[in-house]
Amino acid sequence: MNRGAKAGVIGTCVVMLTAGGYGAYHIVSAVAGTSSAAPRPAATALSTTPPSNDNALKRAQSFLDSWHAGPDHYAGAASDTNDPTAAQTALAGYGTGLKLTSVAFSNVAAAGLSSTVTGASHVTFTVTAQIAGGTWTYPGALDVVQSVGGNTSVRWAPSVLYPKLTPGQTLATGPIPVSASDVTVTDNKGVELTAAQDPSLGDILNQLKTKFAAKATGTSGSGVAVVDSTGTAVATAQVFTPPTGAKIKTTLDAKLQAQAELGVKDAHLAGKAAGVVAIDHSNGWIKAIAYSGSQGDIAINGWSAPGSTMKIITAATLIDKGGLNPGSPAPCTPNILVAGQTFQNVDNEQAKASTMQDAFKMSCNTAFIKLMDNAWNSNPAEGFTAQSEEAANVFGLGNWSIGVATMNPQVKPSNGSRNLRAADAIGQGNIAVSPLVMASVGATVANSGFMQPILVPGLAQTPASSPISSSTAADLRRMMVATAQGGTAAPRVGGMSGVGAKTGTAEIGNGQPNNGWFVAYDGKLSVAAEVIGGLRGVDSAGYVVADILRND
Repeated sequence: MNRGAKAGVIGTCVVMLTAGGYGAYHIVSAVAGTSSAAPRPAATALSTTPPSNDNALKRAQSFLDSWHAGPDHYAGAASDTNDPTAAQTALAGYGTGLKLTSVAFSNVAAAGLSSTVTGASHVTFTVTAQIAGGTWTYPGALDVVQSVGGNTSVRWAPSVLYPKLTPGQTLATGPIPVSASDVTVTDNKGVELTAAQDPSLGDILNQLKTKFAAKATGTSGSGVAVVDSTGTAVATAQVFTPPTGAKIKTTLDAKLQAQAELGVKDAHLAGKAAGVVAIDHSNGWIKAIAYSGSQGDIAINGWSAPGSTMKIITAATLIDKGGLNPGSPAPCTPNILVAGQTFQNVDNEQAKASTMQDAFKMSCNTAFIKLMDNAWNSNPAEGFTAQSEEAANVFGLGNWSIGVATMNPQVKPSNGSRNLRAADAIGQGNIAVSPLVMASVGATVANSGFMQPILVPGLAQTPASSPISSSTAADLRRMMVATAQGGTAAPRVGGMSGVGAKTGTAEIGNGQPNNGWFVAYDGKLSVAAEVIGGLRGVDSAGYVVADILRND
């Protein structure tokens, strides 16, 4: 209310009905669709001075009386506004959409200056509408403006009908949209998922409820819905019967989710932040997402170098584009000089007579850098894009729509520098991904094909533009199995049947400890984990992945 303004109140409108609907009307201010108040002002001659409380009330009451009187008087109500055509159409739509039997107004009062319209006075009232489904009572309001000559009119807006109505929207009685608060999210077997039970899913559950509420299964409630221009219910104005049993089914598995929650808090991590994702590699369904620590959900929104787990894609690049195979010579020296920059292995390991498979097993940085450098030394421009093309076209890395927000991976071509290309080869340089992305990389190898990860069954899954060849997938599995059984991953998964794996140690720089990574698959799942400051992947992230694979 405007400071110092005195509210004025007029009586309640009353309508008399016959069995046929709107009947005789006894309020003298709106007879036969006409108005006793002064004519409305021309839109081009509005005054910046608001009408007095009394004049605003008279115009508002005249408008409400005519609206109150029914369809035969909508033209009279519309004539009290500054946009008669739009007002008459909207009033008719209100009556039709709500299957209106009668409408009455009470507590009509001046409320001072409008807070939203310059040069307008605000009038409030209570609406009581008898509609299909029951009685709907709600607070209403309108603004009154005046011309430079002092003629008043109701400033027309959809909100005159219902305060939350915006242009392009109407009201309808019947089914009402399910709100996020009505929805239960379940795993794929129908087991309810909650943030209390699975804290890593808190934000994910909220996103799912908001985004997919309209598609939730269950019984729709009834009431008054706000409907957009396409006829879609977008909000609920009044509930007569609440929705029941609204559920959204996800691809998650409650048992695996519980294990993932425990895994990211494995005692071997000593409280370090971690993130893990498990994917059914046969269909791309995400079965578990978990994280710990103060850095947020790094499982699907992390964005950091994956270290040597990237050698899965590097090896595929060398096979598909470089003409190599697991048996190709790949000497592993303690260090290597590339364009004046020295690269080395984590512990200065070496194996002078080794193959690409041996280098993969022991995660030899220098061997993979040398292989990439040699493969495209005669054609640097092609080499700059080879790995990024493999990542995007064969492994499907890109802008995924899994059902909730995720961080897109970055595997972009080096800028012409051999040094950056060398860093890219071992998962540093221009590479930034999340555990979700690396779990998908493992899944592509295990499945001999990319299946875009999704969190809600039925979501579109964009295929890879150049599906991985069966022979390349077989070569990668051969190297990953060798790594799991007798390489750097063996301490965590060496005793597990049918498991392939790759470890990773990612340098952060700036004096920060390295991050640990681990990717592994078995006959059902592909799992990837990252531990911030975890140093070696096998001694940190490896525990998280192994915890899940032992319980899948």
